[in-house]
Amino acid sequence: MITKEQFETEIEIIISNAIREDVGDGDHSSLACIPANARGKAKLLVKDKGVIAGVAFAKRVFNYIDENLKVEILIEDGTEVTYGDIVLFVEGSPQSILKAERTVLNAMQRMSAIATKTRGFVNLLKGTKTRILDTRKTTPGIRMLEKWAVKIGGGDNHRFALYDMIMLKDNHIDFAGGITKAIDMTKEYLKETGRDLKIMVEARDLYEIEEILKSEGIYRILIDNFDYEDTRKAVELIGDKCLTESSGNINEATVRHYAECGVNYISSGALTHSVHNMDLSLKAVN
Repeated sequence: MITKEQFETEIEIIISNAIREDVGDGDHSSLACIPANARGKAKLLVKDKGVIAGVAFAKRVFNYIDENLKVEILIEDGTEVTYGDIVLFVEGSPQSILKAERTVLNAMQRMSAIATKTRGFVNLLKGTKTRILDTRKTTPGIRMLEKWAVKIGGGDNHRFALYDMIMLKDNHIDFAGGITKAIDMTKEYLKETGRDLKIMVEARDLYEIEEILKSEGIYRILIDNFDYEDTRKAVELIGDKCLTESSGNINEATVRHYAECGVNYISSGALTHSVHNMDLSLKAVN
């Protein structure tokens, strides 16, 4: 799992890189026509409906650009919004506000889309014991923002990256020479390197489920691309020996059916890779 220190570091990197990319050696449009001593105010306006996300991130961006900017938050992260809602006001130097504008909007539009889609899945799972998970199918460079948005939407985060959990998938198993060999080699590697990482193993059929269960110390079995009937059989086979997760063919039409098979988790890359950005804008207040 990601520590608070790792989270903070990732967010700082994202902000500094976004400003480097967008501002470069200066916002010359603003520098050219807005006096340095001018003061102004802007509002962040919703032009869509869904779950707002990225408010806390926006405040950090504004403060990164100019610690003297005053941000008044009216709607918190995770709140359902609709057209015409005002999320926040920001007041201070117009040059600073405009320097931060695109980074704030790009992040919030993307995060809000992810939070909205996640909330939809969470609502579909109500009444079951199953939790929705994200995946590593994220936009390079802003994974932390996208996983943060999943949390805001009510979902759970899967592993953050390759370094914080062992996940033995089909290619690992095939390259290693089989399930049991891959698991045994993994345990030896963890012992030799002194790492305390949870082990998750992917199964492609019920025979592989049975083989995985012969090994001790497995944290979770990924029941990948099973139909409903075989998913129920897999859950029965696994029992309480370890946690279960369904993946593959997960969408709004199928997610509840998989949950009703009794799995602990369902993971869906669609939470982050198949969303349409929420329409937001930053408008000057006269």
